[in-house]
Amino acid sequence: MKSNTTVTKLELEDNSITEEGILSLVEMLQENYYLQEMNISNNHLGLEGARIISDFLETNTSSIWSLELSGNDFKEESAALLCQVLSSNYRIKKLDLSHNQFSDVGGEHLGQMLATNVGLTSLDLSWNHFHTRGAVALCNGLRGNVTLTKLDLSMNGLGNEGALALGEVLRLNSCLVYLDVSGNDISNEGASKISKGLESNESLKVLKLFLNPISMDGALLLILSIKRNPKSRMEELDISNVLVSEQFMKTLDGVYAVHPQLDVVFKGVQGPSAKNTISLLTNPMKLIQSYADQHKITVEDFFKSLNPTGTMRMSVGDFQRVMIEQNKVPLNRYQVREVIRRLHEKTGMVNFSFLKTVKP
Repeated sequence: MKSNTTVTKLELEDNSITEEGILSLVEMLQENYYLQEMNISNNHLGLEGARIISDFLETNTSSIWSLELSGNDFKEESAALLCQVLSSNYRIKKLDLSHNQFSDVGGEHLGQMLATNVGLTSLDLSWNHFHTRGAVALCNGLRGNVTLTKLDLSMNGLGNEGALALGEVLRLNSCLVYLDVSGNDISNEGASKISKGLESNESLKVLKLFLNPISMDGALLLILSIKRNPKSRMEELDISNVLVSEQFMKTLDGVYAVHPQLDVVFKGVQGPSAKNTISLLTNPMKLIQSYADQHKITVEDFFKSLNPTGTMRMSVGDFQRVMIEQNKVPLNRYQVREVIRRLHEKTGMVNFSFLKTVKP
């Protein structure tokens, strides 16, 4: 690998790599300038592994920008080592530290790192053991962070106090685009705190609150806060364990009128009519194909005609908006969501060239 000039991504997940193996790996990396992404997740590296990686990052002259370290039995001491070097590291853009054993002290180290780091754009801290203290420390670091756009804190224990701190982050932070706090014991009280931040936030596009004990009342606070913010860029609110009512749906229609790019994902509507159920199940691609056949155009031409630039790609938010506003093939939001699912690149963009492999 030292003389490699073609391999840019190295996958070493779940390989029982030892301390000696990590030492050999970083020695190779110091002489390899082509490798950009490395996955060494689920190798149970522990404290010594964290020390070796930290030493490497401190003198890092490689081209590595993506580092996956999920499931490596990292605890507080490992957090201290990694965060100390990451505080001044600007090369690592994407970092996965999920499924480790960081608790509140680790959260404090990570918060201090985020306050000064100017490289990270994506950070995965899901499935750790953060609670209120760790959450508050993380959020304190996020307030002034100017580079992080994607943060996954799902499956921790932030609770309502953590939600209060998150609400403050959303009020002050202007670069976070994606935030996942699913499964964090956030109730309606916490939803209320997050709503306060959403009222003034101008950067967030995706907020995932799935698997939290939020009821329809909390969901209502969230959607109304987005409605009150004319500069909101929200595209997806995931509350997919919440059952809503017909009245909630009427309120949501009012929110959609202000923010047509928004998609709120919920569990279902209590007591939907048979007519609504049938319309939700109608395959949207078949409807679009039928329209295209009638007008003697291709489905690809149909989508390109909706794009002001006439190109094959659009952001999910722009696509969502034009699909709702167009009247050539009237679709409900569930059908638009299905079209997006089929065309989504997983990069925040839809790609019409995927139509070559999509069946109606």
